[in-house]
Amino acid sequence: MNGVEAIEHYFPNLTARQREQVKLLGPLYKEWNDKINVISRKDIENLYVNHVLHSLGIAKVVSFNSGASILDVGTGGGFPGIPLAILFPEVQFHLVDSIGKKITVVKNVVEGLGLKNVRAEQARGEQIKGKYDFIISRAVTRMKEFYGWVHQKSKSESTHSIDNGILYLKGGDLHEELDELRKPYALYSLSDYFKEEFFETKKVVFIPLH
Repeated sequence: MNGVEAIEHYFPNLTARQREQVKLLGPLYKEWNDKINVISRKDIENLYVNHVLHSLGIAKVVSFNSGASILDVGTGGGFPGIPLAILFPEVQFHLVDSIGKKITVVKNVVEGLGLKNVRAEQARGEQIKGKYDFIISRAVTRMKEFYGWVHQKSKSESTHSIDNGILYLKGGDLHEELDELRKPYALYSLSDYFKEEFFETKKVVFIPLH
């Protein structure tokens, strides 16, 4: 399967509009990555599996309700927020990163895709004042530090199949890092959902915040 086919295989219910947006991701990121490097040069060829499908692993753990609000901290070039915003057009996404150049790329990709449910802002996660259903991220730092940044940014009332909290994409053996946190957590192995070799050690870490 090429990249787009992999997305359509694992998410067969995409609308025509969503399929078109998924197809646009490749050329948009190639164009912007040549100007501002947000994905390593060798990795851009694996954009769909290593970045887009990886981001969508969160959607295998929970399906966001219409009207939900999601904070993506340390979004970099827009992952996992942008692929999830395509999948959940009725959900509001707030993508933040401390590096302005990366937010420039995010804003231009969002505009190129015609996404109306994404707000991108240059900011550090701990500076954000709002409350969200979920805080998402992709291996920005150690879990204990990340938890310290965001644990007060979750809405108190949960309306999803899991409690409001953190959904964190990370690979490798995470038990030492999570034991250091000393909070309840659940691990979801992405190899249970996706068969590509890339996902063998990749996980979604869920940490409830209420």
